[in-house]
Amino acid sequence: MTPAASRPASTGTAATATASSSATAAVPGRASWWPAILCWVVVMLEGFELVVLGAVIPTLLSTGHLGFTAEAATAVATLSLVGVGLGAAGVGFLADHVGRRAAILACVVVFSIFTVLVPFAPSVLWFAVFRLIAGMGLGAVLPTALTYVGEYSGAGSTARATTLTMTGYHTGAVLAALLAVLAGADWQLLFLGGGIAGFLLLPVLWLRLPESPAFLAARRARAAGHGAGAPGHGAGGSAAGPSAGTAAAAAAGGPASASAGDPVSASAGDPADPASATGRGGLFSGGFARVTIGVWVASFMGLLLVYGLNTWLPSIMEEAGYRLSASLVMLLVLNLGAVVGLVVAGRTADRYGTRPMVLLWFGAAAVLLALLSVRMENPVVLHLAVFATGAFVFSAQVLVYAYVSSVYPAAVRGTALGLAAGVGRLGAIVGPFLTGALVAAGIAYPWGFHLFAVVAVLGVIAMALVPRTVRG
Repeated sequence: MTPAASRPASTGTAATATASSSATAAVPGRASWWPAILCWVVVMLEGFELVVLGAVIPTLLSTGHLGFTAEAATAVATLSLVGVGLGAAGVGFLADHVGRRAAILACVVVFSIFTVLVPFAPSVLWFAVFRLIAGMGLGAVLPTALTYVGEYSGAGSTARATTLTMTGYHTGAVLAALLAVLAGADWQLLFLGGGIAGFLLLPVLWLRLPESPAFLAARRARAAGHGAGAPGHGAGGSAAGPSAGTAAAAAAGGPASASAGDPVSASAGDPADPASATGRGGLFSGGFARVTIGVWVASFMGLLLVYGLNTWLPSIMEEAGYRLSASLVMLLVLNLGAVVGLVVAGRTADRYGTRPMVLLWFGAAAVLLALLSVRMENPVVLHLAVFATGAFVFSAQVLVYAYVSSVYPAAVRGTALGLAAGVGRLGAIVGPFLTGALVAAGIAYPWGFHLFAVVAVLGVIAMALVPRTVRG
């Protein structure tokens, strides 16, 4: 992706970026790739530290550490996801008011401290508390990092930047599973290693992660609006043509640089326009109400699928009559498909528009999930179907995030993505719960896949109701 700071910008935007961020943002070339690399590493840590609990639960249960039972492990896992949802929903205000850089640093500090504390928990209760607070930092860092890379990526590459960054999550998840096998009974090393890695990353983030140019442009425009007013803007922005704020926003990777086919209107809210509504109210101002409701529903459905499949796919396949070892291999194939799907989805969305690709990806996921309800005797066909399912299911959810990053004004972008992720995390809790109930009832196969297919169809409907054009 092409860093936004390396593209021509208006004088005001360039001056602000020079004065308010590190020199890295202003220098094109190799140094400009630091933000993309660092955000990928941050998301990889999130994937590692979210998945590591599930990887060590069997050891906690077999050793009876702190008196862990299956019920206690379920409660800890649920509280961890609750923390993730709370963090995602609450970080938007921080990211939109103090900056993406400060929010990312704060999140890494929080989840690193409380991840290191987990092995020293004196009881199951404190174990759960530490995971709850660590979960808040983990949940908050993902939407903030995705907002950042979406703004920093430049015109026409928001979807690709978002999906490539999300490959870090699956890399971290695979790493957690592999290291859990190597660690064996020494599960404490996984939490210590994850937390220490976060601490080691902090000084690099401090030195090499500049502030988002789009945030700087929006902050400068708001300051001008509180003073003498922003030139070229009336009370609701200029409808006659691009204003200085719009030009600055386009240079900073705002909605003016959204992918083809995505709804954009300068009158609906300018990324750097001080007249644009800010905070949660900005998500429902102008024509954004239907957009907000649509992406919330789609995000909920997307994460219901992601967490439902990642948690229960081996159990469902075992119930279908496949060997347990084969079922575990299918989980690995599912996530390998996710990585490939993310790369392909980002490129196609930047070329043809994010919204059309979200519709296509959810639709394809629905068809593939329905097909998995039919037992396949040929292992090659079965694994290809699981691989394709992972490619479309996981990418559909991430494309929703990319869509949010490309459509909302910079003044509310962090809040928009944070709340979309927060609502989605509710789906992450509901998905494993519903699927687990089907497993307990002995009807997860084929009804689990029927449920997932219906959920994917609901994702299609939610995004289909999002208007093609957003008007103020």
